[in-house]
Amino acid sequence: MVETATKALAGKRVVVTRAAEQSESLLAALREQGAIPVALPLVAFAPPEDLRLLDDTIRNLGRYDWMFLTSQNVVRALQERSDFLGVPLAKTLVDVRIGAVGPATAESARNAGLKVAYVATRHQGVALAEELAAQVRGKRVLLPRSDRASCDIVDTLNHLGAFVSELTAYTTVATSQQEMRTHEGVLRGGADAVLFFSPSAVHHFFDLLGQARFLAFSLEAAFTAIGPVTKSALCEAGATRIVVARDTTVTAILAALAEFFAKPHHGLPAGVKPE
Repeated sequence: MVETATKALAGKRVVVTRAAEQSESLLAALREQGAIPVALPLVAFAPPEDLRLLDDTIRNLGRYDWMFLTSQNVVRALQERSDFLGVPLAKTLVDVRIGAVGPATAESARNAGLKVAYVATRHQGVALAEELAAQVRGKRVLLPRSDRASCDIVDTLNHLGAFVSELTAYTTVATSQQEMRTHEGVLRGGADAVLFFSPSAVHHFFDLLGQARFLAFSLEAAFTAIGPVTKSALCEAGATRIVVARDTTVTAILAALAEFFAKPHHGLPAGVKPE
């Protein structure tokens, strides 16, 4: 895959819309494959305004049977807050089984010293709940997540007979107006691919460009969704040509891009039109 990716991605301008602190390894990998990565963080993360519930939950994590981790952001938020409180996260969770939505989230959890009991085979929250249906029935399940997360997994867990506790671990915030103006300038250089890691990034990109430019841009660049939820957001926004990465790992993202650009008529750099 490495040789294929290197050939297919050489000279391609790839816009990465993920938060800056999450993008370093991906940007480096794209450079290694000969691509021209462009950091364009459209979302940022902040603690919830009211920290009392988050703090109380972290101090009493042992009361739960399961904790579901649906993103790397959740792991980071819990780790940062537990460190601030002086609560050893791994020790507090020693008797709590942890389910992760995918391999990237599981890796983040393990790097934080957590023992992951299960990783979903289909990398989405609802699938995680469905695959653990028998194990979570009648159990207390903690679901820390973003303030903008979908309610689908909550509905599924309730249907399966679990006792779900939702917890806002972090909030998703848009970039400033000054940053948005900077982003507009960056996009004037064109792009061969734009990577979206969340529905929030899709929505902010849509707001940045407006409907007409968004749809036109989607035909010029490979709009790449990391996961089915983000793909749905792109579809709802009107994009029709969508590349889908299997999961959030760097390997999966490079493979999806390489497969797309290896196809005929997708080999020209940004700004160059077929003759």
